[in-house]
Amino acid sequence: MSIKTVSNVVNGYVHVAPDTRARVQRAIDDLGYRPNAAARQLRSGRSGVIALAVPELQSPYFAELAGRVVQAAERRSWTVLIDQTDGQAERERNLVAGLRRHAIDGLIFSPLALAGEELARGGDETPMVLLGERVWHGPADHVAIDNTAAAADATRHLCESGRVRIAAIGAQDSPSAVTAHQRLAGYQAALREAGLPFDPALVAEVEMFHRADGAAAMARLLSGPARPDAVFCFNDLLALGAIRTLLERGCSVPGDVAVMGFDDIEDGRFSTPTLSTVAPDLGRIADLAVDLLAERLGESDGVAEPPRELRVSHHLVARESTLGR
Repeated sequence: MSIKTVSNVVNGYVHVAPDTRARVQRAIDDLGYRPNAAARQLRSGRSGVIALAVPELQSPYFAELAGRVVQAAERRSWTVLIDQTDGQAERERNLVAGLRRHAIDGLIFSPLALAGEELARGGDETPMVLLGERVWHGPADHVAIDNTAAAADATRHLCESGRVRIAAIGAQDSPSAVTAHQRLAGYQAALREAGLPFDPALVAEVEMFHRADGAAAMARLLSGPARPDAVFCFNDLLALGAIRTLLERGCSVPGDVAVMGFDDIEDGRFSTPTLSTVAPDLGRIADLAVDLLAERLGESDGVAEPPRELRVSHHLVARESTLGR
């Protein structure tokens, strides 16, 4: 066999005759041959390593996303290095500035602190794919869901169940809190559509999207002047915290207060009651991010396409926290 034919079999190219593929594979098995990764890297100038940077790994959403990215990268025989930025601007700057030093072929990045201008200034030519809502129309390919539409769907579900005093947990003042702003906008849009008034007293701000923040926010709402009969939480962790407070206060869910989350994390499928939520297509987000990175790495004609904005679908999952048992 020629070197090219053997290379085609080793690299999994489809245009190889079945008999030829079988003969090469028998020789590989007999010899115990394994491709030399170091030699491949020297020849291609690539390390076979990409990085994924997310704000926090303790978040079930980002943990599941990381797992999906690893699976997508494995299909290309890539290794994924995972970093946590805590949403801190300095850590995000250092991450982007240090890509070349760490011999990373590409970066999949969910920024919280840096805006598009800073990302453009801080990076080199290492390909990057952005996730999340912080940067739109920025310097790199971007994959995200339509947060405003998804939040409207969640709120609309509560409206259609007959709830009229629908609270929201998850608002944030910071200009960088784009996720919170978009989900609040979707919540308000659905209220207008249903002919329900927007009451600022029913909007609870949080510092973080954690269970404790949801529990504390729900306690404030229950002690406020406008007691809600439903609540849309901007992520599932906030919703699980809110349910805990409701049950401690003797409120039934969904009898007294229906609860809606966002993200469809595994905890919500096993909580009591099980949690209604919005489910983004995490698998599709991961696959697209890795595919876009591969396309950028494969650009060899020197003509780069402009950054692309890709939206991923979502769907509503109605469970016991809004429907009852």
